[in-house]
Amino acid sequence: MAKSTQKPTQNPTAAHGADTEVTVELSGCEAQDAHAVFGALRTAFASDRASDDRPQEVAGARPTVWSSTFDVSEVREQAGPTRLTRPVTADIQGGYWAVARLQEALTGAFAVEVLGTAAGDQEQEAQLRLDTRRP
Repeated sequence: MAKSTQKPTQNPTAAHGADTEVTVELSGCEAQDAHAVFGALRTAFASDRASDDRPQEVAGARPTVWSSTFDVSEVREQAGPTRLTRPVTADIQGGYWAVARLQEALTGAFAVEVLGTAAGDQEQEAQLRLDTRRP
């Protein structure tokens, strides 16, 4: 049996390549709850949105969907428990490792229930139900 000469990498980006981005879509919730979820995620990870970017309600008959992308290669800080006015459904998509890392970060801020998953060769989609954590 041959021994591997590769050194383990300390850089998650190098270890996982472009699989460090996760797209998060929120729908069927109030703007303040979308802001709370995205705020908790921005505490933990770099985002494609500015920290003062607040979701805005859009008038019309169509449902509003808020979307943001997070780079999970580095955890900046774990978000603490975050209050929601009611449960939020989040659809997340990215590489397997990245989706798991984002989901783990969400458990620090919310009660997380996995509603379903879909697996592909390179990516995974998951639908989560987020709610205020109860003591």
